[in-house]
Amino acid sequence: MSAAASAEKPRWRASVEEFLPLPLPFGELPEPTPADGPDPYASPDDEWLRIDWREHLRTIEVPTGEDLYGPSPSARRPSGSTEVCFVDCGTSTGLDLLFVHGLSGSWQNWLENIPHFARHHRVLALDLPGFGASPLPPWEISIERYGRLLLDFCTAVGVRDCAVIGNSMGGFIAAEAASRDPERFEQLVLVSAAGVSHARARREPAEVVARMGAASAPLILRINNGAMRRPRVRWSAFRQLVHFPLRLRPELLYECFHNGAGKPGFPHAVRTLFGYDILDQLEEVEVPALIVWGRNDRIVPAADALEYGRRLHNSRTVIFDRTGHVPQLERPVRFNRVLERFLADQPRSASP
Repeated sequence: MSAAASAEKPRWRASVEEFLPLPLPFGELPEPTPADGPDPYASPDDEWLRIDWREHLRTIEVPTGEDLYGPSPSARRPSGSTEVCFVDCGTSTGLDLLFVHGLSGSWQNWLENIPHFARHHRVLALDLPGFGASPLPPWEISIERYGRLLLDFCTAVGVRDCAVIGNSMGGFIAAEAASRDPERFEQLVLVSAAGVSHARARREPAEVVARMGAASAPLILRINNGAMRRPRVRWSAFRQLVHFPLRLRPELLYECFHNGAGKPGFPHAVRTLFGYDILDQLEEVEVPALIVWGRNDRIVPAADALEYGRRLHNSRTVIFDRTGHVPQLERPVRFNRVLERFLADQPRSASP
């Protein structure tokens, strides 16, 4: 939004935004990108249901060093290690892929994508410390520390040439890691990523929302366990997150979100999510970047995709119409195709 437009903002809107953790979804709405192939809503073939995921589950102690990126006291972290649970699939014949979930998520947020890419890549999807099956870390959770955790995790599991793909808060973390250590990643993929609107949001209301979310999560889980097949429950629980809740399998919605909701990392992550600004440092990122967004995202405004595109000079943006906050689950056929072509189109740097 231009400075002139901001100055003309109605008083009622400014008052409401003052007490909301996220800006209202006004502003520049990007035009949808025409699909260049099949674009069904929801997957016509739920391959993930036929996989015994227990065969691919791993746990590793990720060592941490003495400091994070530099001399700033706020960036320092204690030595030691943190336990990280993750899925490891596919073969290590080419580019490795690292998938990073968002707030209240887990590795299962990528169930519709992991099987597809594991045919030709080693695919890793982790539970961030404090989410899923990964316990809280010994250090204070922040976007900076999560970004460093990605780098430490890659080292611990032997990842070299790697593309990092993050959704929502996971996109924010991926962008942080890529901006701090651009030599680590070959490509960066941001899927409805936090980080633009959040840089301008107030922290105080976010902390209130964090407490409310943590308190309400157990009730939501009980409802999910007993009534996820009831259309009214799915519509009420997920209508802000996805565009067509009733078109997605109840099993998929349950698997993707019950492992992340109500976890101990949630309130800590929300506190650090709002107010941390990496926008200026994004302009120094030279690795090829793909930005994928749902045009009807009610969690992170679609206008944020345009701002990421302006900051990341070596990037392309794809906007999915009639799609909410998780394009990789809502339109997996198109998402997998777009990501696959992006990975194939980018020249690979020579490994040392």
